[in-house]
Amino acid sequence: MANNSLWMVMMVVMLVVTATEAVSCGDAVSALIPCGSFLIGSGPPKPSAECCQSAQTLNKMAATLATRRALCQCLKQTGPSFGVKPERAKQLPPLCKLKLNIPVSPNVDCNK
Repeated sequence: MANNSLWMVMMVVMLVVTATEAVSCGDAVSALIPCGSFLIGSGPPKPSAECCQSAQTLNKMAATLATRRALCQCLKQTGPSFGVKPERAKQLPPLCKLKLNIPVSPNVDCNK
């Protein structure tokens, strides 16, 4: 994957996390590996069932605002080493039925 890939994956992760456990940056990236080919545009035009399942599971792994902010920062810092296409990252939440209230964007303010 290229720089933006990890960033966008991590942004999606950061935006969907809502449960009770803390999630490390590495755990979040690892959890979304099944989404990699979709996010960088080298795979099919829709995410795989495994990708969506991983994203939905990750959605349940972080509960606090602090955890979500940390994941957001992680994505912004690590993303440049991957090649995620922003338009693909924006498609992941609706295609995987993830409810997000923060836009998927490299310019997102992680403190909001």
